[in-house]
Amino acid sequence: MTSRPSPTAAPSGDAARRSDIQPSARKVLLAAPRGYCAGVDRAVIAVEKALEQYGAPVYVRHEIVHNKYVVKTLEKKGAIFVDETEEVPEGNIVIFSAHGVAPVVHEEAKRGKLATIDATCPLVTKVHKEAVRFANEDYDILLIGHEGHEEVIGTSGEAPDHITLVDGPDDVANVEVRDPDKVVWLSQTTLSVDETMETVDALKGRFPNLLSPPSDDICYATQNRQTAVKVMGAEADLVIVVGSKNSSNSVRLVEVALGAGARDAHLVDYAEEIDESWLEGVGTVGVTSGASVPEILVHGVLDWLAQRGYEDVETVTAAQESIAFSLPKELRRDLRAEARAAGGTAED
Repeated sequence: MTSRPSPTAAPSGDAARRSDIQPSARKVLLAAPRGYCAGVDRAVIAVEKALEQYGAPVYVRHEIVHNKYVVKTLEKKGAIFVDETEEVPEGNIVIFSAHGVAPVVHEEAKRGKLATIDATCPLVTKVHKEAVRFANEDYDILLIGHEGHEEVIGTSGEAPDHITLVDGPDDVANVEVRDPDKVVWLSQTTLSVDETMETVDALKGRFPNLLSPPSDDICYATQNRQTAVKVMGAEADLVIVVGSKNSSNSVRLVEVALGAGARDAHLVDYAEEIDESWLEGVGTVGVTSGASVPEILVHGVLDWLAQRGYEDVETVTAAQESIAFSLPKELRRDLRAEARAAGGTAED
């Protein structure tokens, strides 16, 4: 654990009024790793590169990642976010989000004569490929995830006749399979590790021969961020998670913090959303951010806290991350020319 020296400036008026906590006892625990994962970084850069390479407008199906600030920033640069592929005018470029899409969406793009850039996170693509393989082997696939989440919709679309969604351990009793000896589980990549394993254990209680995927579907970034929060949450009175409410992994971080022993935990998009009443009687504040959150928003929270006497910042490091993904291959081609060609799509 490393620490950043405390500035010598006097505490602000708001901080001084917190007489129950001495200034020397106020500190921030900053989780590491936090923020952008490799898949999010790849997806955001893909939109930025497409705008640079082809010019505006570039259409994006759904939010490229689940973060308000990122979406608004890309909109200002010329990205247009749509709910459905049919909303994109013929001959244009559409980018598929990091959460992945079902095969039917690729077909919709072909019919609409659209050039496509697939920014699906490679770890989500791995789950898609596992779903296809197990479906080809005629397994019943139990997909652990949250109903309506874009990633779950995309994965389910790879093998709709073989996949059953299991939305948490309470849903296990409702599961029906054809052959209890030929069942496998997969999961949404952004879930809580603990919740997922609780669901898996419940499934194994019903299906003792349940097969596990060849590798853990919960992504490395989700696991690392949750591990850091567990360490931090055990020491923090309050944990602030920076992230949007539709970000599954950000919501999970709040739950993990509370489960780790934090007295209170909240999710905010921006520092301005923090309620000063949360700081009453608080000596240690934990700060982290979801995997789709740019670091500028975390700095905003740290500045907000510093202005209220929480100037001492210690970094809690749970893991080192060095993973990076190459950009989508489509960015190496003239997609607009391809889209204007005789009805072709830009995919290989």
